[in-house]
Amino acid sequence: MGPRPGGPSGGPGSPRPYGRGPGGPGGGFGPRSGPPGARGPGKFAPRGPPRPPPTDDEVNALAAREHVPYRIARGELEGKMKCRIWRKLHQEEAKRFDQVYEIMGKNPGVDLADGFGILQSGLTPDEFKARKDRAQKKVAVRQARGAVQGEGVNAFVDKLVADKAELSIVLSERALLDVLVNVEPIAFTFERSGRLEKLQVVLMARRGVWEKLSTDVERDPKLAQKPVPVVRQPEKRPVSDPRLFEGKQGKTLDLTLRNGIRFALPLLTYGPFDLLLGKEGEEVFVPLHAILHWQEQGAASPP
Repeated sequence: MGPRPGGPSGGPGSPRPYGRGPGGPGGGFGPRSGPPGARGPGKFAPRGPPRPPPTDDEVNALAAREHVPYRIARGELEGKMKCRIWRKLHQEEAKRFDQVYEIMGKNPGVDLADGFGILQSGLTPDEFKARKDRAQKKVAVRQARGAVQGEGVNAFVDKLVADKAELSIVLSERALLDVLVNVEPIAFTFERSGRLEKLQVVLMARRGVWEKLSTDVERDPKLAQKPVPVVRQPEKRPVSDPRLFEGKQGKTLDLTLRNGIRFALPLLTYGPFDLLLGKEGEEVFVPLHAILHWQEQGAASPP
């Protein structure tokens, strides 16, 4: 069989002539005009410069207006899912955001995180704020203790153990004469009295030092009769931050202890939990938890 004849109109088997069609010479698809790679007009043409990213103020304003999370408000401003669509798809969560924004509206100063805390805890805004303040103070006390070194105080206590020195140990309503034999993180162990929790100790010194000092100290009769108890939570105690004594070494401090004992002695050194007052060889050990209030001698008011 010979080759199939072609004609001006062409057949199914004939090659399509260049230029046939609606666009080029003779109605065909001619070569593109313009430089190679140039994009002609149409749906793929650039839309213009990209929009700038939304600012935090814009996102927060939309989130507050629509009662939605920050990420959803940002998404709408970036051209993603709209806030109203999110609210329809997540009705339970949207309801909680409505409740939180209602709390914020009635209590100026309450932020979104606190609003959710109030909603989830069932506390009043004042109760929640008090609990939050206590938690923050607890963290602050822990950080303060960790920031202070106690080598001087520790060396003094270790020397008492090594010397087997007879000590005067003043508790809230009585005093002991004993020898310190061991120190634990929360307790002292004495030769005759056994183990005593550190919170029971108001002050401690060598026997001769305290006998000499005790004749000159003042005593508040009301506190002597009814000492102030030590609360277990350090953040609730009158004095718990050792950093208050920074820069006070060598200065005379007036102290009132929780059992009414009052005296003024120069500060030798301090640690995370205790003060060492007096002078070398005549030191007086005072735990922070035993201090009711204090001030630098000559200061106008207590810190």
